[in-house]
Amino acid sequence: MRILGIDPGCTVTGYGLIEELSGRVAHLDNGGIFPPPKDPFGDRMRYIHDRVEALIGKFSPDAVAIENIFVAKNVQSTLKLGHARGAAMVAVSRAGLPLFEYTALQVKQAVTGYGHAGKEQIQRMVQALLKLPGAAFADASDALAVALCHANSYRMMKKVKAG
Repeated sequence: MRILGIDPGCTVTGYGLIEELSGRVAHLDNGGIFPPPKDPFGDRMRYIHDRVEALIGKFSPDAVAIENIFVAKNVQSTLKLGHARGAAMVAVSRAGLPLFEYTALQVKQAVTGYGHAGKEQIQRMVQALLKLPGAAFADASDALAVALCHANSYRMMKKVKAG
C-alpha cells in the first residue's frame, strides 16, 4: 500500500510518501509545498490544491492520511490552517482516494510512543524508522509521521477485521 501523508500549512504543507508491503515500510519521497507568500490567500490555497493533485498524479497513492486540525490559541491561524487542509482534502477527494485523518496526538503516539513528543523527537524517529540518511525538514517529517501512523493503524484495522 502506497500512502501519501500530508501535514497541512498555509506557508508550508509538508508531504511524505511511504510504501507498506508485508509489514515493511519504505520511504519513497518527501518534501514541501511552498505557496508564494506574497500571493493572495485564495491563490495560495489553489497552489496547495494543485500541488497535492500533482503529487497524487505522480505517485499514485492508494490512500492519503492528513493531520487533523489542532485548536491553536490564535483563532485566525486555526482558520487559515483549516483552509490549507481543505485545499489538500479537495484534491484527494477529486482523485477518488480514501482519506484518513489523525490528530497530532495519535501521530506522535504511533511514531514515538509518546503523545507529547517534540518536533526533533519526531524527526529522529521518522529518520530511524525509514532508515533515512538524514532527518527530513520538520514539515516533511511530520507528513511522513502521519503516513506511518496510517500504515500502523491500517495494519491494526486489517487484523481486527480478520478476527
